[in-house]
Amino acid sequence: MKFKSIFILLVVITTSTLVISSSEAASKGWRYWGYFQAAPGKTAWTPAMTGPTVDISDGAVEGWSFVFSSDDVPSIAPKVKPSFKAICGSTKPDSDTKRIALVVEFGSTTWAPKGEHVAKTITRCVRTAKTSQGIDVLGQVVKVRAAASGLICGINGYPSKECGVEISTPTSLLPKK
Repeated sequence: MKFKSIFILLVVITTSTLVISSSEAASKGWRYWGYFQAAPGKTAWTPAMTGPTVDISDGAVEGWSFVFSSDDVPSIAPKVKPSFKAICGSTKPDSDTKRIALVVEFGSTTWAPKGEHVAKTITRCVRTAKTSQGIDVLGQVVKVRAAASGLICGINGYPSKECGVEISTPTSLLPKK
């Protein structure tokens, strides 16, 4: 019986230190470049958990979105649907390269860094070497600023200086009371 009481006490202590109230969890988050992918033939974005240094297939769609998230998984995918046909439909395949559709969305003014302008979304069909990875495709279209860790900090100078900073949750994203 004593063992059971100690076990229950340990479970309560452990879970109480791991549980954060929803109001506390939602008070802060990060703004950063979220990376999304859609494999050939897919029509929905999937958050890429591996980063842009993995192989991608001809017909894939790569997506970048400047997001706000209180989680380490970006939840705000680009608004542009990942349609390879719509972006690369007129680009014919060849034996020496692969075609990758690219979408870069600069996010919302709601979480934009103060004084910075949210640029227009970029959609482009990229013809690239068969060995190219996601970072290569991105770099063919825009200027990329990365941290030593590999985290993408800026795309085409946005944001101009910061890199994955923690901020208070924008008021418009807080749960309504």
